[in-house]
Amino acid sequence: MKTREEALEFGLSFPDTYQEAPFHDPNWQLVRIKGTRKAFLWTYERDGHINLNLKVDPEWRDFWRDTYESVLPGWHQNKDHWNTVILDGSVPEEVIRRMIAESYDLVTDSPSRRIYEAVKKIPRGKVATYGRIAELAGDKKMARAVGNALHNNPDPANIPCHRVVNSKGLLAGGFAFGGVEVQAKLLEEEGVEVADGKVDLDRFGI
Repeated sequence: MKTREEALEFGLSFPDTYQEAPFHDPNWQLVRIKGTRKAFLWTYERDGHINLNLKVDPEWRDFWRDTYESVLPGWHQNKDHWNTVILDGSVPEEVIRRMIAESYDLVTDSPSRRIYEAVKKIPRGKVATYGRIAELAGDKKMARAVGNALHNNPDPANIPCHRVVNSKGLLAGGFAFGGVEVQAKLLEEEGVEVADGKVDLDRFGI
């Protein structure tokens, strides 16, 4: 991803977003959230490159800055909560897309973000049901949304969706990263017993 157009197109692919040039300067093009008008994607040209300002979780802020020279503290914004990404071709496109998506989630406090945070709380050697994750995410009625969010898990290394099972302890037939066999293997490696595609919730549930 090297152009403003690519960044704006991806930002506008999220629900309830719109583009605006708030400073009467075409160099500054933002993508905002309808209703709240909060911006999660700032684009502008500086020193010959398109730059993006993106909101960032403080837990990831320094990781991105340390990993990529073209990810810097947010220019003209709160440097604890915003990063600047220089589109010079050195940051992989999938990483830029992930950072834009995370900025959107942070600004909207979307259900997906709350679901992912709840899944991170499942300790190694334990499992949780979709309903339990929905409860931890603040809404018992969104168990179906839990399944959808986990199917689109952007960071399986840190969001352990293999630890989520259905209300009877059955593994997910459509497990996003390889199916029942892969999910069973991951759980067994963590000390969770799986018998006939099922986990004993009394022993291993949280």
